[in-house]
Amino acid sequence: MPPRTAPTEGRTTVVCGIGASLPPQVRSNAEVAHDGALATSDEWIRSRTGIVHRRRAGTGIATGDLATAAGHAALESATGAHPDMLLLATTTPDRRCPATAPEVALRLGLGTIPAFDLAAVCSGFVYAMTVATGLVRSRMCDRPLVIGAETYSTIVDPRDRDTAVVFGDGAGAVLLRAGEQEEPGEVIAWDLGADGSGSDLISIAAGGSSTPATGARPPRGDRYLRMRGREVYAHAVRRMTQSSRTALRRAGWEPSSLGAFIGHQANQRILDTVGDRLGIPPGHRYGNIRDVGNTAAASVPLALADTAARDLVRPGTPTLLTAFGGGLTWGSIALTWPAARARATSPRQDRQQRKDEPWTLSTTM
Repeated sequence: MPPRTAPTEGRTTVVCGIGASLPPQVRSNAEVAHDGALATSDEWIRSRTGIVHRRRAGTGIATGDLATAAGHAALESATGAHPDMLLLATTTPDRRCPATAPEVALRLGLGTIPAFDLAAVCSGFVYAMTVATGLVRSRMCDRPLVIGAETYSTIVDPRDRDTAVVFGDGAGAVLLRAGEQEEPGEVIAWDLGADGSGSDLISIAAGGSSTPATGARPPRGDRYLRMRGREVYAHAVRRMTQSSRTALRRAGWEPSSLGAFIGHQANQRILDTVGDRLGIPPGHRYGNIRDVGNTAAASVPLALADTAARDLVRPGTPTLLTAFGGGLTWGSIALTWPAARARATSPRQDRQQRKDEPWTLSTTM
């Protein structure tokens, strides 16, 4: 364990539960290309993104369903601890109004605890986890449940090669609690940032108050997510690298001390470049972009859950999480690897209250 120089006053926060949920429908690169009549191939997609499969919610599964299932799995992982606050990071809420989080809390049987949505696109989970940590340290809550859940299949144009081949659906969750310093899973330091001058690089033009979806029907392109890939690539690499270094400096860690690195699963080339610039050995980098694609706010917790379920990292190992998303937004968290074992639940099973499936990323889940 590297020396600790981050402030230690007051309470600390510990990850004590990890959960995940993926919809059952698996879409291969060839199927996505065929669905949208895209001028692309499996080889092209793999070489440029690192993605082979992604999950699609399909009819009957909404963001709230995935969030509820992932939250349930995190609570099972934490042996039934009762949260006293719920934060849901999502860009794809069930409805524009109200927020999705209160209904998720209801479905989880959490009563009337505070529950709210947080929108920071692909950085949403890192933002929400940082906010939750601050709430614990300030004694506003003791056990916040943080969920990242998305159904990007509902906002992606199947005929747009820049987005259709990249995004998938899913949800991941962690339960935090007030804890002791040096416990496995302790959140030690963080960094957040935003730059509104790049707000048009990842956006949906229509549907907000500036361009309402009422009255005249907006053009087809304005109703879907659009992304200027080359510019996003450059921003993502620079911002995640800088933010990671800031979080590590605040923790008093050198990059060489890290035993685990999980970046937002947007593009394998971005992940490789950030890891190389930070000097993190490939063997200490973990992810699941090959099997689930870019799941936006669900990306980091899904990769965390996958790695934890496979027992690939020893509890207490210095760990770095980092993400970048629309807004533009970015953030990083330095923590020690949790001792919790990840659990996973199918959204359909969660609604029917059947027994959890063991965690797997196989195409037969």
